[in-house]
Amino acid sequence: MPFGVTNAPAMFMDYMNRIFQPFLDKFVVVFIDDILIYSRTPEEHREHLRLVLEILKAKQLYAKISKCEFWLDEVKFLGHVISVKGIAIDPAKVESVLQWERPRTVTDIWSFVGLAGYYRRFIEGFSKIVAPLTQLTRKEKSFIWTNACERSFDELKKRLTTSPVLVFPDSGEPFDVYCDASHQGLGCVLMQNRKVVAYASRQLKNHERNYPTHDLELAVVVFALKIWRHYLYGAWFSVFSDHKSLKYLFDQKELNIRQRRWMEFQKDYDFQLMYHPRKANVVADALSRKSIHMSSMMVKELELVEEFRDLNLCVELAQDHISCGMITITSEFLRQVGQKQLQDVKLVKLLGLLGTKKAVGFEMGGDGILRFKGRICLPHDVELKRVVMEEGHNIRLSIHPGMTKMYQDLKKTFW
Repeated sequence: MPFGVTNAPAMFMDYMNRIFQPFLDKFVVVFIDDILIYSRTPEEHREHLRLVLEILKAKQLYAKISKCEFWLDEVKFLGHVISVKGIAIDPAKVESVLQWERPRTVTDIWSFVGLAGYYRRFIEGFSKIVAPLTQLTRKEKSFIWTNACERSFDELKKRLTTSPVLVFPDSGEPFDVYCDASHQGLGCVLMQNRKVVAYASRQLKNHERNYPTHDLELAVVVFALKIWRHYLYGAWFSVFSDHKSLKYLFDQKELNIRQRRWMEFQKDYDFQLMYHPRKANVVADALSRKSIHMSSMMVKELELVEEFRDLNLCVELAQDHISCGMITITSEFLRQVGQKQLQDVKLVKLLGLLGTKKAVGFEMGGDGILRFKGRICLPHDVELKRVVMEEGHNIRLSIHPGMTKMYQDLKKTFW
């Protein structure tokens, strides 16, 4: 063992990664001597178990049967509870936080914040909540425990016990990133199929507090791309911002050095930047703006996701219809669209070009409907267009939208 036994854990971890390398992140996760095997079906799981056990046998690594568990629907792994519903915090790990005494030194604060920070992806606005505590750790700051520190300390405990269940990301589905920035901090939410995958936020650095609003809104987009690179790199996704001028950033000729550097960084990603009104950008706005003592904005029973639902911005699933974006699409309507697509000369031509360079972005869904980047290709049919126009005009909360507003709403669902 090079450099003595102190490197034994790292060497063993490297060895485990090498022997399971072909299967890592496909159906195996390894952390030192803990092996997690996950599968979609019992048949797959049986095969995955066989492969893992054969590797252990071939490498003469022996598992202690009393410490092994098989065929579980829910498992505790590295402080998390993993099930078919998603990922949640292990309640056993939270107990130590709830019993934590009030910090009396800087070291105590770092210990508490470090433990709570391990679960920061579950806590909306973590950086805002913890701000009074981290300020006490600065060299020029005297250690004075204030009411704001007490509220921050108690709020973190509450959030850990009321955190939401985050869904597993699906690489085959597009991601949505909702961003918002203020002079208090940066906040963003990663969503997929209108369900939360992860939260992220951070405080502004001293020099960033002097940034103009335009640069701050661009900074939060860059922050989201960096922190979720492993999800977003190589995938097509949408970024929503409540700063309207950001939409036209790629067309501007005069950019400062900072903006040019960030624009160059964004070229590595394939996404569309879309304007999202602040009243609809509930979660990200709350992440960046919420004050430390606002317990009414707690993520309890996914209240913030309910705000999306109240604005009719989520995907509602039912037996006979799907509410997609701002429009309700019934199964009967989809059936009519499928029939009319086969009668539209232009769309029939595109069907024949699927998979070629001339039809990039077009795909045939599992329901037999031709789509362009997830939007339904609406055939040239007067009756269908009339139905869509009426639905777009009469949707809840539309308040009789103008021509431009209604066009933008329909454009999100139809091509």
